[in-house]
Amino acid sequence: MISEGLESRRLNYRNLTTDDYESLLPFFKSKEATRFYYLDQPPETACKAWIERQLQRYKEDGYGLCAMIEKSTGQFAGQCGLLKQIVDETPELEIGYSLLPDFWSQGFATEAARFFRDFAFQKQMADSIISIIDINNIGSQKVAYNNGMQIDKKTQFKNMQVYIFRITFLQWKR
Repeated sequence: MISEGLESRRLNYRNLTTDDYESLLPFFKSKEATRFYYLDQPPETACKAWIERQLQRYKEDGYGLCAMIEKSTGQFAGQCGLLKQIVDETPELEIGYSLLPDFWSQGFATEAARFFRDFAFQKQMADSIISIIDINNIGSQKVAYNNGMQIDKKTQFKNMQVYIFRITFLQWKR
């Protein structure tokens, strides 16, 4: 997996495992954290399915969302990583991120998103990278702007109205 052993200034990244269930469950139990997610299952079921989906992505794609571990405390802070997506019938590489509420507004999402943006472009994984963000999710939009992205379009994605934020390799290189 490409995520093993990676780190940024304040975070270590590693693949999610089934052992992360208890650490990730508070995210799925938080109505505030999941208000922009389309969840149609109880938190416990959704959390388990989410981890299983990442394990499937690692196997099929070689990457997916990674556990974000705060270096100074060893605490599970959330997840960030690269995802293969199909948006409006077009294959895309997405940077996805979500943090436990205790880690909001501390720059962790921006740090992680920039790390995976740089990683993807350095490895020449795509000519552009997107983030798919609910039109009402101002916090995640700020992270995308901080990551050098701009709104490319508004569209429907998995029953949500979203903005597709994008940065191209040439924009990143500048």
